[in-house]
Amino acid sequence: MAGFAGETTDVVDLPVVPHPAVTLFVDLGDALLIDDARGVRERGGVVAGLAPRGVRGSGQDIECLQVRLAPDVAHAVLGTTLSGSVLALGDVWPSHLPDQLRDLASWDDRFALVEAALAERYEAGRSVDPEVAFAWRRLVERRGQVRIERLADEIGWSRKRLWARFSRQIGLGPKRAAQLVRFDHAVHRLVAGESPASVAAGSGYVDQAHLHHEVKEFAGLTPAAVAGAQWLAVDDVAWARPSRPSIAG
Repeated sequence: MAGFAGETTDVVDLPVVPHPAVTLFVDLGDALLIDDARGVRERGGVVAGLAPRGVRGSGQDIECLQVRLAPDVAHAVLGTTLSGSVLALGDVWPSHLPDQLRDLASWDDRFALVEAALAERYEAGRSVDPEVAFAWRRLVERRGQVRIERLADEIGWSRKRLWARFSRQIGLGPKRAAQLVRFDHAVHRLVAGESPASVAAGSGYVDQAHLHHEVKEFAGLTPAAVAGAQWLAVDDVAWARPSRPSIAG
């Protein structure tokens, strides 16, 4: 969870770089999330599923709270599975959450309210299969570098059964999910200043051309361009301490 606030005379228009999480944006200012692929413009509470394409945030006086949920957790919290879609928060979580957050003066109070609401919905929600949750954790632990057949063997399921259950409950097939996790690891290495050749060699890509193709497919940017993406520039600030929310202004 992270809070963002800032005022500028110019309109900020940032492409959203995909992340291996379902992302909730609760707008407290005048920002909106734009899904160019579907021509959708959403204000207020917004949910972006896994690997959205052609999605960008835009606004001038920006104040928003962002929550990233692992897809197995999101399944229980939201009561549904999302892939690359962008929805109004009210479509999956009817509430007055944005108004409640605006009424609170401090970010700590806002974080506490959201954390309590998420915990309540998670406890009441329907969890994914334990095998699916295990498979997701394995993909993350191994940074996407795992063979799906071997993963199915670890679980004790057939490849076909894993594929069907994982796709239905996570929102992406296991192979595509592995590619997304690998992509996320790779782009953060690029942001850290590593060369594309080094990142490709150390992240499980066949070669630099393979890295280029996958970064372009997920983010619509070249490896050189994604290394300077403003959306990623705050990641080390907003997510520096996973156990405690941080503020990026």
